[in-house]
Order: sequence, then C-alpha cells, then structure tokens
Amino acid sequence: MAESKSTPITAELYDYVLRHNPPLDPVLRELVEVTHRSLPREAGMQSAEEQAPLLAFLVRLVGARHIVEVGTFTGFSALAMAQALPADGRLIACDVSEEWTAYGRKAWAKAGVEARIDLRIAPALDTLRAMPAEPHIDLAYLDADKGNYIPYWEELVPRMNPGGLIVADNVFYHGDVTAPTPSTAGAAIQAFNDHVAADVRMEAVMLTVADGLTLARRLG
Repeated sequence: MAESKSTPITAELYDYVLRHNPPLDPVLRELVEVTHRSLPREAGMQSAEEQAPLLAFLVRLVGARHIVEVGTFTGFSALAMAQALPADGRLIACDVSEEWTAYGRKAWAKAGVEARIDLRIAPALDTLRAMPAEPHIDLAYLDADKGNYIPYWEELVPRMNPGGLIVADNVFYHGDVTAPTPSTAGAAIQAFNDHVAADVRMEAVMLTVADGLTLARRLG
C-alpha cells in the first residue's frame, strides 16, 4: 500500500485553508448561515465552504457558459458558479424540492444572478434526457442522490463539450467506499468510482477535497 503524504486536516488547518481561499461574499455567507439555522438536520447536504471558490475557479478556468447542476439543495453551489459565469451564461439547476430550493431562489435574486439560473423541479434524469443530445455542456456538478450517480453520468458524458468538466462530489461517501460492507449509498459510490475510472471517454482525477471530489474532463 502506498504511503499517504496527505496532511491530516485539523480544525486549525481547515480554518487556515478558509482564510487563504477567496472569502465567501455576503450573500453566500448568509445562505450558509440560513441553511444551518433553518434546516439543521439537512444542512450537511450543502457543499463544503471551500468548494464554492473552487467551483467558481473551475467555471472561469474552462470558460464555461453552459453549466448543469444535478442536486441543488438550498442553492449554495449554484450561486457560486452562477456568479463566475459571464452575464450571458446559463446554469440549469436540477432538483426535486420546492422547499429547499426556495432558499436558493431568494439568495440568487439578492446576488443579482437569478437570470442566469434555470431551476427545473423534476427528477433530474427526466431533465437531463430532455436536453439536446449533442455536446453542449461546459461544466456539470454532480451532487445528488448517490444511487443514480451512474445514470446521471451516462446522461451527462455524451452532452459534454470536448474539454468539458464533470465535477462529482462525495466520492468518499464519508469513508464508506473502503468499508468491507458499505451502506447502500456507499456501495453505489463504490460502483460509480469504478465506472468513472474505466470510462475511456473521460480523463478523471480523484481529489481529497471535503468528502472527496472527482474532476473528469471530456476527451476528444
């Protein structure tokens, strides 16, 4: 087994990372606080704080104009990405909850980016399958129900532009991917990670960011 060179992330080191990353703007910060205050049991589904500047960085890095997000919750990651889009860029946000995404709608309006976000309340597979089949997506963020990660992937990959990026969250699933008998969701993520690693259409790297993050670039 290869020796890990990763530095354990203590609370002090995590705070150091946040202080040396671009800070959350007031609307993003307020959305984090509102989510934890209003939905304390579900707030763990929100993307980690350090992922907001990372996602914005990736949007600008690939020059994204068309983004698809699968799993929006209260809109934190969608807001971070929409803020990094050019004025004529668009983000399609897929979710099934009017209640949770209502928090996002308010934040997007307050940040002045609501015109860039097209929220579609429906099963994400239905939304993805209704999209044009040809490549047209520059960046996709996958952070939804784990059992459907492989079907989501298979709908997204053919629709990605060459060089387009899929960002998949929770690929460690709290460490469950290495458990001898993982949970149902952990087993689904195990299968997804194997599926991604074997997909010759994509070039993928797995990163130790938050709960594990895979970046995959469309070849061709």
